[in-house]
Amino acid sequence: MSEDANFRTFYNEGVYKFQAIQNRVFWQELLSHLTGRHSELMNFDEVRSRLHLHEEHYEGVRDIPLENIVGSVGRYKDFTATFLPKNSKLKERWSRVYALANSQEGPPPIELYKVGDAYFVRDGNHRVSVARQLGAKTIQAHVVALPTTVPLRPGMSEQQMEAAEAYANFLDETGLTRAVTDHESIELTVPARYHELMGHIFLHERVLEKLWGRALTTEEVTADWYHSIYKPAIDLIRKYDVLDLVRGRKTQRTEGDLFLWLMNVLLELRHQYGEEAPVKSFSEAIVSYLESGHAAVPDALEHEGDGSVLLTRTQVMTELRKRRAQELGAEDSSETDSAIT
Repeated sequence: MSEDANFRTFYNEGVYKFQAIQNRVFWQELLSHLTGRHSELMNFDEVRSRLHLHEEHYEGVRDIPLENIVGSVGRYKDFTATFLPKNSKLKERWSRVYALANSQEGPPPIELYKVGDAYFVRDGNHRVSVARQLGAKTIQAHVVALPTTVPLRPGMSEQQMEAAEAYANFLDETGLTRAVTDHESIELTVPARYHELMGHIFLHERVLEKLWGRALTTEEVTADWYHSIYKPAIDLIRKYDVLDLVRGRKTQRTEGDLFLWLMNVLLELRHQYGEEAPVKSFSEAIVSYLESGHAAVPDALEHEGDGSVLLTRTQVMTELRKRRAQELGAEDSSETDSAIT
């Protein structure tokens, strides 16, 4: 069989498969309408705007899992979320790509944008669609990455996307990406709670400015909050596998959710009872949380002491005074050494 004849055979096979796909698309969209679940690809330009993505760099040619390709630059309305072609006008192009995919030459690599763990088609939507129908697991692609610490994964719901957008706004307002370049992502399940988290940073800012007697940059405040409050608390949560200990309660809380909830409880208790508060430290708050859920409390947790986790203005100021005294002592020592030499 000649190459042209072989191509024509697979082209006709592609036409037949395309027509069968159209029936599947009809029922899939009807089911999506009845259940309220979206069946469209994600719009890359919208995601780029919502997550404040600006920088990009080329990563080379990679084999990319097809299931991680979740959106498109300009054709997101032409295919379903599983890359089934929705428009009958795509039949000619789709069938030709199908024939090419079954040829010895095969199609060239597609072009993708990478955001987090998700990928968006810049060029090659039909090739992705055909590859999925042929049962392929991966596809070769030229990948351009847009760096971000905002978590983006395949299969995210609209609520999760709203949370990702809120986190992107949080990063911009707090300057966390600039202040702590190697920071870990702070995931909250409820978008509005990022405003609460910013409230904790603003409180920290007032404490620092009162202690230092000068205005601080946003990055200075955020970096200090992250290293002296947030990260030590998260390390404590991980040290005792707190989220795993309460899995039986079917909690959907993230580490960030638990941190914020426990901090709010501690600050409220301190506000009401002052130094007589029944729970004062972060470790004690974790113990109380576990006990309320009838979960086992590790013995070591009850004797943690967690002196590195700062919770109130008094604790913050005390710790910072110590730090400032140490820095001044180091400066005095340096000046004395200079005088001697």
